[in-house]
Amino acid sequence: MLYKTLKTFPQNFLWGGSTSAYQFEGAWDEDGKSPSIVDMYCHPEDVADFKVASDHYHHYKDTNWRDTMFNLNYSKADSSTFIIKSVNGRVRQQGKGLSFWYNSATTSIAALPLNAQEAPFIFNFQTSDFQGLRIQGQISFQVKAPEKAAEVLNFNLSKNGKSYASEDPLKLSDRVVRIAQTLIQAKIQSTPLREALLLSQSLVTLVMEQLIEHPSLEALGIAILDVSIAAITPSPETLKALEAEARESLLKEADDAIYARRKFSVEQERTIKEAELETDLSVQRKRQEIEEARLENERTLLREQAEIEKERLEAKVNAEAKRKELVALSAENQRTQSEADAYAIEATMRAYRELPVENLKAMALAKMDSQQLMAMAFETLALNSGKIGELNITPDLFSQFMKKGSK
Repeated sequence: MLYKTLKTFPQNFLWGGSTSAYQFEGAWDEDGKSPSIVDMYCHPEDVADFKVASDHYHHYKDTNWRDTMFNLNYSKADSSTFIIKSVNGRVRQQGKGLSFWYNSATTSIAALPLNAQEAPFIFNFQTSDFQGLRIQGQISFQVKAPEKAAEVLNFNLSKNGKSYASEDPLKLSDRVVRIAQTLIQAKIQSTPLREALLLSQSLVTLVMEQLIEHPSLEALGIAILDVSIAAITPSPETLKALEAEARESLLKEADDAIYARRKFSVEQERTIKEAELETDLSVQRKRQEIEEARLENERTLLREQAEIEKERLEAKVNAEAKRKELVALSAENQRTQSEADAYAIEATMRAYRELPVENLKAMALAKMDSQQLMAMAFETLALNSGKIGELNITPDLFSQFMKKGSK
């Protein structure tokens, strides 16, 4: 069909494009894809197959082909990015982590990061006593209402879809830091240096509370997560002066401590000496008490020994008296015994004198044993040997006398 004249496309006309998968994707055997009918088809030698095709599978992120296909582009955001898609100035789609095709000629994309952002700062202020002070810290914040932030600042991406079209997103941290700077400056300028050096925790609380309620941040949809003060330092000259003063104070405290320690040592030594003297006095008193107790014991012992000796002497005197009586009684008894023995002897002798000699011999022989009798017999033989003519005494006779005598 031949058209001599063509009607113009309407202003809101949307171009579209389409293609089949096997003509466009390529990667016919990758990532678990199974062969299709087209893959199994045998192509002539001079005709290209569809194993590679446009190779969209490997190049869909490239910009070369997107810019040549009627301004069609593909956008894919991560889950921490809030996307606002606008077509001809009207919001068509918004949300986190969106992915879509779009026409770069009529579509604008605003990308707002939702993750926590850090804004470090270093401020140089002057205290109420005109001393320089440096404050270093960090503010953590997050875009909680991306729609509000998109209304105030330009978060639109450039045509390549990779960078921002303006510098507003980069100035977001500066806005938060400038507000915090104003709050901290008002506090520092009304505080003397010595107090300002100790304001770390109170400054954190003050800035946190006022930033949370600040209308400018609320209009930007920003929520403050955390405020930290890393350091509050004076100027080098002031720091040296403070260090010198603190050093002198520490040295004075050290001297006072040394003096107090020496004083305490002297007092302790005096206490020890007093304790030693008191101990010596106690020892002397104890020794005196022991000596007195020893003397008293010796006195008591001597007294007891004297009493014992007295008792012993009295007992000895009594014993001597008893012995005297005993001797006298013994002498009397011996005298009486002697008189009785003399009387008995006298009576015996008188009886002996009155008895015949033969009777006396018979009495004497009656009391003798066999050997004495033999001796008496031999004595009688010896006395009368003159009268004996011949007497034979054989050894057998002696042996018999000896046997009888032994029995």
